Amino acid sequence: MANFEIILHHQDPSVLRVIVVALRAHGFHPEDEGLAGVLGTPGLSPPRGLGIRVPSVEAEDARLLANALLEEMMR
Repeated sequence: MANFEIILHHQDPSVLRVIVVALRAHGFHPEDEGLAGVLGTPGLSPPRGLGIRVPSVEAEDARLLANALLEEMMR
């Protein structure tokens, strides 16, 4: 079983979903169970926002791509 790391937090789940799709398109493996938030409380997100988790071995490269994509999206 792979260890996962959160590579990006954001308040808008729609933005995170787009980034998850892009990560998958680039060969990364974001966690299938969705975005990392507060378990059992749909619609409630932690102060830093929801997170995207990927296997630890992919985290460094996936974090670079996710942050670059977020920067582009926020322009």
